[in-house]
This record gives sequence, C-alpha cells and structure tokens, in this order.
Amino acid sequence: MPRQRPSNQTPKVAHTGLEAARATAVAHLARRDFASGELRHKLGVQGFDEVTVAVLIADLTREGLLDDARYANNYVASRAGRGQGPVRIGAELRRSGLADALIEAALAGAADWRALALKVRRAKYGPEPPVNWKQKARQARFLQYRGFSSDDIRAATGADSDQD
Repeated sequence: MPRQRPSNQTPKVAHTGLEAARATAVAHLARRDFASGELRHKLGVQGFDEVTVAVLIADLTREGLLDDARYANNYVASRAGRGQGPVRIGAELRRSGLADALIEAALAGAADWRALALKVRRAKYGPEPPVNWKQKARQARFLQYRGFSSDDIRAATGADSDQD
C-alpha cells in the first residue's frame, strides 16, 4: 500500500504560470493580510518560481492588494490590543521581512507604550504598585516577556532608581 501524504502538506511542484500564482496569492490574501516577504516565501514553498513571484508581488503591490505599510500598522494595532510591547512586535515584524523604516513608523504611530505597560501590569497584578524589589523584579520580567522596553517597565512598576 503506498504511503499517503498528510492532507495539510502540499507537494512542492514547480509552477510557472502567472495566473496560477495570482489565484493562489489572492486566495491567501482573502484569508488574511500578508507582508510581501511572507507571501513571497509562501508562494516559493508552494513551488512557484522566483521570477513569477517577483512579478506577481510587484503587480499586487501596484494594485493595492498587498501593502507592507498597511500590514505593519494592522499588525501593531492587533498585537498592542493583546497587550504586547514594541520590542516583541518589532521582532515579529522583522521576521516577516519588513523594512526597519516601516516597522519604526508603525510602532511610532501606535499606542502609548508606557500607558499600555501600566495597563498590562495592572491587569495581571492589580492596581497596587509593587512594594519591594522582589515584586518589582517579577513584574518587570513579565513585562519584558511581553515585549516592553526597560523605560516603559520602570515607569509601569515604579522602579526608577532615584526613588528607592
């Protein structure tokens, strides 16, 4: 009996048709927004040649169906809404292949990161500020994991060095 491939894995077959690549790309974009680097990788894994993918990415960008700035802004807003900080969000966007200028612009135009860090800290640990260094360190590690900068963490925990 021949071995069957799991249904979630598609075989890598060399595709060359621009129309097939376009149909596949539009199907992906209908589900969610993608960064151009993510879509390029996804189409490459599915077997479309690099030249076809490059032409398609340029066409989709020109038509407005693919927009890295819009993707970055939406991604930052979504992750900030989940209580994640700018360090973590920026790292995730860099892994998506976005340019640093787009990432910085999206992060700068987003939430008030200090206020968000304070809100996240209060949601996890309550409205009372930490009273000793052990509590401050614990809350700081949590906020650091969530992706907030050290300045935002100090402001949220009240761990300014001149206060203690």
